[in-house]
Amino acid sequence: MTEVLLSVGAVIEDEKGKVLLVKHAPRRGGFWQGKWVCPGGRLELGEGIEEGVKREVKEETGLEVELLRPLVPLERIVNGNGRVELHVIYLDFLARPLGGKVKPGGDMRECLWVEKRDFPQLWPQVHEDTKKLLYLAGVVRR
Repeated sequence: MTEVLLSVGAVIEDEKGKVLLVKHAPRRGGFWQGKWVCPGGRLELGEGIEEGVKREVKEETGLEVELLRPLVPLERIVNGNGRVELHVIYLDFLARPLGGKVKPGGDMRECLWVEKRDFPQLWPQVHEDTKKLLYLAGVVRR
């Protein structure tokens, strides 16, 4: 890997306290494969962070969102085979849905609204970085 990936995304919580998670299509592969994650992706050159978050959420879920507050940035460095295989910095926001209909898009296979009481059963299927984002957003307690 020759670059640091800036990933923008959102922890989306609806008015009932449900949180929206997404899962990548199997063909995509990669670090997040097979796990539930928050909607997000690569920030494009010349794009503002908030603009990028809204674009990624719309592309992956079909939703328009209001960004409520930024979360503390999170970093992941994956080493393997004697080199850095992935270096990502997550720039995420707590958000709420404003409109649209949830429908997986882009390279997403599934979207799932999760009630907070259901997180214990789903927890093994949630990506480690997503767990950290959910804690930072305050939607899940340790």
